[in-house]
Amino acid sequence: MRRSRLVTLTLSLAAALGATFAAAAPASAATTGRYVALGDSYASGVGADNYTAESGSCQRSTNAYPALYNTNVKPASYRSVACSGATTTDVINTQLSALSSTTTLVSVTVGGNDIGFTSIMTACVLYGETDCIAAVQAAEDKVRSQLPAKLASVYNGIKGRSPSARVVVVGYPVFYQLGTFCVGLSANSRAKINEGINLLDDVTKTAAAKAGFTFADVRSIFVGHQLCSYGEKWLHALNYANLGISYHPTAAGQSGGYYPVFRSAAG
Repeated sequence: MRRSRLVTLTLSLAAALGATFAAAAPASAATTGRYVALGDSYASGVGADNYTAESGSCQRSTNAYPALYNTNVKPASYRSVACSGATTTDVINTQLSALSSTTTLVSVTVGGNDIGFTSIMTACVLYGETDCIAAVQAAEDKVRSQLPAKLASVYNGIKGRSPSARVVVVGYPVFYQLGTFCVGLSANSRAKINEGINLLDDVTKTAAAKAGFTFADVRSIFVGHQLCSYGEKWLHALNYANLGISYHPTAAGQSGGYYPVFRSAAG
């Protein structure tokens, strides 16, 4: 009788402990991540609406991929300091301070403003094919000669402040689907712009790998949703009423394009 009672108590205790640990493990796992988002307008969510009041001119959207990660994964802490217009120098001078030795996940999208994204698209829209192609070519020269060192400075700064963090470098989508009927820029201009974006992404990918970081490549997932495509557009076309959102991802582009690629890379 005593033996039977002892066995019953032992089994009950084991079952209770098992249930306790099973319940505790997911809760613990869900509250350990400390995530900081860095970068420019593609990371802040310009074009995705629902900007937070605290972000001001940085225009951080609750629909941006970092905010979507926070909403869905629920890390223990989350902070986005991504800001519209940010260059690599801005990230170093004003954003890296958000990192610490306890940060476990960092995302960063930067580089487009270093090569003059806004001035390139202005030249393409206002001055025609010759000026457009020349502007993109000048930017490509900068990408090759200047951007690797600038990205390395950002990445070294991240490693210095958060040496144990997983770092995901998130790229840019290619703007145009080629070979379709499309009003606006010439086919040659669109092809040259795509060439420049592909070079920017490829150089960024190489720099990320050199730093030991993961590159989240969004180019393929945007295919079929680019400008001049026949599917739902995930990028804003030129918008004269709100020039700032032109050529930026929509809310659907952030949720359907950026977020799943980043979520997979973040682990």
